[in-house]
Amino acid sequence: MVATHAAASYVEGVTDLAPPAIEPDTHEAPDGMGAIPTGNASAYSVSELAFAMKRTIEDAYGFVRVRGEISKVTRHASGHIYLTLKDDKAAIDGVVWKGSVRGLKCQPQQGLEVIITGRITTYPARSQYQIVIETMEPAGVGALLAQLERLKAKLAAEGLFEAARKQALPPMPSVIGVVTSPTGAVIRDILHRIRDRWPVHVIVWPVVVQGDGAAAQVIAAIEGFNAIVPGGPMPRPDVLIVARGGGSVEDLWPFNDEALARAAAASAIPLISAVGHETDTTLIDFVSDRRAPTPTAAAEMATPVLSDLRAAVLGLEQRMTRTVGYLLERSRNRLVAAARGMPNTDALLAIPTQSLDRASARLSAGRQANVAAHERAFARVAGRLSPLLLQRPQARLTVRLAEMEGRMGGAVMRQLDAATHRARLPELEARLDAGARRWILTLAERLERLDQLRRSLDPDGPLVRGFARVHRADGSLVRAAAGVTPGEAVALRFGDGERAARIEGEAAPPAPKPASPKSRTPTALTIQGNLF
Repeated sequence: MVATHAAASYVEGVTDLAPPAIEPDTHEAPDGMGAIPTGNASAYSVSELAFAMKRTIEDAYGFVRVRGEISKVTRHASGHIYLTLKDDKAAIDGVVWKGSVRGLKCQPQQGLEVIITGRITTYPARSQYQIVIETMEPAGVGALLAQLERLKAKLAAEGLFEAARKQALPPMPSVIGVVTSPTGAVIRDILHRIRDRWPVHVIVWPVVVQGDGAAAQVIAAIEGFNAIVPGGPMPRPDVLIVARGGGSVEDLWPFNDEALARAAAASAIPLISAVGHETDTTLIDFVSDRRAPTPTAAAEMATPVLSDLRAAVLGLEQRMTRTVGYLLERSRNRLVAAARGMPNTDALLAIPTQSLDRASARLSAGRQANVAAHERAFARVAGRLSPLLLQRPQARLTVRLAEMEGRMGGAVMRQLDAATHRARLPELEARLDAGARRWILTLAERLERLDQLRRSLDPDGPLVRGFARVHRADGSLVRAAAGVTPGEAVALRFGDGERAARIEGEAAPPAPKPASPKSRTPTALTIQGNLF
């Protein structure tokens, strides 16, 4: 790692960058040993000199603020980030420890110009110096817009800007959720506009709309509204409005957050973005279902006009009344026209009337003849009737009644038994339910033990913990050093991917006897490609 003194011109907050002067006749020994004449000066060890320089640099540059362009960003598997800051004349290596990565205002990307704060330290094992980065922020509007364009291209490639995935707004919402600051003029404009247009319940989720915590609070509001269960004590909004007044690019920058854009795109409730003025555009505008030029316009998009709906309903009612009247009038005219074409009723009923008169004259004589025939038939039947003839059916009915009485008694006893069994049904059902629950819990425990066994036997588990597997070119697994030959191409499979490698050195002896440390011939392994 090499960095020229020109890089110091970009360090802010340090008044004196020149190294301390050294007297020609004396030498300052480390650890407070004092000045020693050069003629009798004891020799430093390499480590003494390296650590003395480390303490000197860390004391002199314990806090620096540097502006530069990021290059060679490497994310280590441990979570640390290694990078290089450069300008047109010099470069300095930097490192972001795992615990500081989440606190960065922007994530390191190659080509991004940033301002970082940290401290200068050295790596004595290689006599290199580097800067330990603690904070990082974009260096000005140009870098912010460049980062925004890269993020827009990434989300557009994922399809989050597609019109096909955007939801339609409800025509007549009953509940509207508003995510904005509770103290600004924006919420007053939205509530005033909604009150003038449409009687609806408005739920305001107060958030800050500027600063570092704004994006996280807006994400929490969107996810909180979506988590409301329909039909619960809190009404679920039919549409959401995310609103903020105008401002500079830096003021509106929280609404360009990638996590906020993904939360807006994942919202199951239709979302309207109303951030800034009509000329302001943020990332949430591209992923939301509708974009409003102003917060007042967002209120107009979300609600219809009640007076316009009433006028429209009245117009439809009048049109329906006129249409029904027209249909009745046309049907009446058709009926009158059809009646004119019909013949006289007397002429139509003349022949049927005469036929009815003749049939009625014959009816009286026929009725008397029918009565006389029935009287003769009754007299013949009555002559055969006797008391014994009536008693035989009565005896049969008595026997049948006794049989039915016996059957009914048995049926009643069976019904009583069935009632007893039905009374035991709740007890049996409870016992069956308890047994089923115990069986399900037993099966769940067995399934959990089997899943733990499956995870413990997962061959890719050790790869996540830092191990690697060696495979031959045909995909088979190398289990011993004797299984590979020098020059053979192999593949190293890590937890996050695979890299090609080649075996170097002499072949291992065929016998599996352990060799002494002096006689063992190691097999070299050359990895092809960049592992990071």
